[in-house]
Amino acid sequence: MQAARGASLSPGDDHGATTRTYVRLFAGVAVLAFVLDQVTKIVAVEKLQGRDSIELVPGLLSLSFLRNPGAALSTGAGFTLVLSLVAIAVCVGVVRAASRLRDRGWAVGLGLLLAGALGNLADRIFREPSPLKGHVVDFIDYGPFVGNVADIALTFAALIIVWRAWRGVRLDGTREEKS
Repeated sequence: MQAARGASLSPGDDHGATTRTYVRLFAGVAVLAFVLDQVTKIVAVEKLQGRDSIELVPGLLSLSFLRNPGAALSTGAGFTLVLSLVAIAVCVGVVRAASRLRDRGWAVGLGLLLAGALGNLADRIFREPSPLKGHVVDFIDYGPFVGNVADIALTFAALIIVWRAWRGVRLDGTREEKS
C-alpha cells in the first residue's frame, strides 16, 4: 500500500521521496556541473590560452589549452553544426525524461548528462567561429586526450546510466523483472 500520494512502491527506494525531490536533485547536479564547467573554461581561456602546458602530474596530467571543433579526440570536426543539433536534441530529451525520475542514481546521471551536453553546446553556440559552429574549450590534458569538465560530466553520466540500466533500474525507480 502506498503510504502517501507520490510515495515509492519500490522496496529499496527512498521512503516518502516524491518525483519533485528527484527533479530537484537532477536540476541541482545539472546546474552545479554546468557552472563548474563554464567557470573553468573562462579561467582556462584567461590563464592558459597562448601559453605552454602546465604539468600537474608528470607524464600523466597537465593543463593545455586548445579549441576543439569536433567531438571526442577532435573527431567529426567538419560536422560541428550536426554535433550542435544532436546536443540540443539530447538536452530536450533529458529534460523531458526528468519528469519521470524516481531514482537517485538516474537523477544524478541525467543531471550530469544535461550539464555535459549543455556545457559543450554553450561553447558551440557562443564561441568562435560562429553560432552552432563554435569550438569547444578543452584544457585538461590526460595524454592522448584533452577535455574539459563537461567531458568529465558526460563520462560519469555514461557510467552511472549504464550501471543503473545494468542493474535493471528504470527512471521511475522500479526494477525490470529478470526472466
